[in-house]
Amino acid sequence: MNVTIFHWSFLVGIVLFGLLSAQGQTIKVTLLGTGCPAPVMNRFGPSILIEAGDQKLIFDAGRGAIQRLAQVKVGFKDIQGVFLTHLHSDHVVGFPDLWLTGWLNGQRDKPLLLFGPRGTERMMKHLEQAFEFDIRIRLYDDRSSPEGFIVTAKDVTEGIVYEVNGVKVTVFDVDHRPTNPAFGYRVDYGGRSVVLSGDTRPSENLVKHAAGADVVVHEVVSRDSLKQRQRGDEWIKMIISHHTTPEQAGEIFAKIKPKLAVYSHIVLPSATEQELIPPTRKMYPGQVILGEDLMIIDIGEKVTVRKARLD
Repeated sequence: MNVTIFHWSFLVGIVLFGLLSAQGQTIKVTLLGTGCPAPVMNRFGPSILIEAGDQKLIFDAGRGAIQRLAQVKVGFKDIQGVFLTHLHSDHVVGFPDLWLTGWLNGQRDKPLLLFGPRGTERMMKHLEQAFEFDIRIRLYDDRSSPEGFIVTAKDVTEGIVYEVNGVKVTVFDVDHRPTNPAFGYRVDYGGRSVVLSGDTRPSENLVKHAAGADVVVHEVVSRDSLKQRQRGDEWIKMIISHHTTPEQAGEIFAKIKPKLAVYSHIVLPSATEQELIPPTRKMYPGQVILGEDLMIIDIGEKVTVRKARLD
């Protein structure tokens, strides 16, 4: 009888420990860059850092990704993988800098995983050729780790593409035609989840894959900011046709019902909160905010938002 009591007490203790551990698990989302191709200082190129458990993952690598990563004091040597939503230049132009500067100054000593749509492997092959001289010199003169510059690139399709130590990354198709394929991503860990839309017009497949997500980070386009460019109605229609307006995003959020919706990849970067949030609220009464570079979203028992400390 004493043995039985001990046995059940031990099992109950294990279950309680597991529940408490799960409750303590969080996902930390840092918006490294919230802009688009426009070269502005307040919104760097699109890039998001997600930290979950012992995993540190980067989604897209736009202009200035390595600088933003340095600002939040995360070493590139600690990044396990980079995931690309699509191969538009504003989403990948910062990758060579992230990769090579991170290797040289970040003392990286292990290969990096790179995931993306069809063409990612080919892009990486050509980048290695383009920077062959630099890599060779760094290996000889600077004695940089021969493992640290290696990138294992993989073209992926819809499904689970990464699952390590309880962190699961799922890729799904979105609609950014004529750019095809284009992806969104979902990250799950410890019962928490965040969905990243990538660049897309309204996508029912995104709604499907975002079911039950705590946080949705979605792109948005502002008609008012486009008008300021004075490029004509046809150009405005063309840009909007590739992206999601605040009203359309509001409809998407209303279907998903996340704890928090966040705008990133702001088209154009000059778009204001007044241009984006009130139109969204016509369709969606829940929590929605305009993302900023170096904004941090902590996903735990509650979802909290703060600015990164740069001291």
